[in-house]
Amino acid sequence: MPVANSRRTFLKTSAATVGALGMTGMVDLAGAKEVLAFAKPNLFRAPKPLRILILGGTGFTGPHQVRYAVGRGHRVTVFNRGRRQADLPKEVEHLIGDRNGQLDALKGRDWDVVIDNPTTLPKWVRDSGQILKGKTGQYVFISTISVYSDNSKAGMDESAALAKYEGTGDPLAITQGSGELYGPLKVLSEREAEKWFPGKTTIIRPGLIVGPGDETDRFTYWPVRVDRGGEVMAPGQPGDPVQFIDARDLAEWTIRMVEQGDVGTYNATGPRSPLSIAEMLYGIRAVTSGSSVIGFTWVDAPFLEQQKVQPWSDMPVWIPPQPDTGGWARVSIDRALAKGLTFRPLAETVKATLDWHKTRPADRQAKLRAGLSPEREAEVLSAWKARARK
Repeated sequence: MPVANSRRTFLKTSAATVGALGMTGMVDLAGAKEVLAFAKPNLFRAPKPLRILILGGTGFTGPHQVRYAVGRGHRVTVFNRGRRQADLPKEVEHLIGDRNGQLDALKGRDWDVVIDNPTTLPKWVRDSGQILKGKTGQYVFISTISVYSDNSKAGMDESAALAKYEGTGDPLAITQGSGELYGPLKVLSEREAEKWFPGKTTIIRPGLIVGPGDETDRFTYWPVRVDRGGEVMAPGQPGDPVQFIDARDLAEWTIRMVEQGDVGTYNATGPRSPLSIAEMLYGIRAVTSGSSVIGFTWVDAPFLEQQKVQPWSDMPVWIPPQPDTGGWARVSIDRALAKGLTFRPLAETVKATLDWHKTRPADRQAKLRAGLSPEREAEVLSAWKARARK
């Protein structure tokens, strides 16, 4: 479908969604540090209440899981270090400990389901597995699509080849993660989960997780930037693909998966249908006060590379579809869709993200952790225009 026609369709959908959001009402904000769902999920009681242990529970996706699970009638326990405050329902049980050797609070207990959110090290799964083996009916490990070794092919599914650990020493002795080993260590963590909970393991491999509460700003940059208005530098080509999933969609689907008792491995990113970077940006513009946007100036990948503008970090969400990355934003989610993965409209994600961002402390609003500063963006745009005039 041509970009222009796709964009017109997308804008109509976004505008309709914004109107619906305005009519249904929003949850009151309760403080700048709290991560709240800015649109209440449509909750129904689960057929059978479960006892759910969430390892983590106060990070990014955890609070969304907790609130959804409690709303559906489940009994939830969270286990973490107790250092991060989160707006969790009063019914939630809190256990304090540390994945690095302080697991006594888990001993002598059993749960119907364990959801492992924060693990990046196989040691953490082994240690909790030694305590929880035989103590749960299902173990859900939240992994990542970064486990795949080859991102060149579109439509990559759960059977694709996985990254190999090429570090030095015993990976089970590693107590601190590193960026270059992130994928391989997640692969080994998946295997530990399957070792300790055979036939009971659900492995969920999300793509980029976005929405209210994301402190990385890897998606937040775009709603904030478009909302600021002016001339917006857009990366690559308008048709370049992007994939991401709202943390609330991921969290709620995870809870529905445990209600169904589904095991196996699932890619979990979105949206349901292919989305281009142009559709994403024009969709954001339709939701924000971006009517003051003069326009999107598309700057191609080779020039951005010359200017040392990095994909993903300086230009979030986007990675140029080159031969070795052509499948990165085209991961198959057919298995997850068949198990009921659903997506809220982009308009809702954008509005909730921007509303949440505006509750943050002034210094965090002023300085994002991803994306270009206004000064650097203007500098690159100026260089791009000067090149075009030569």
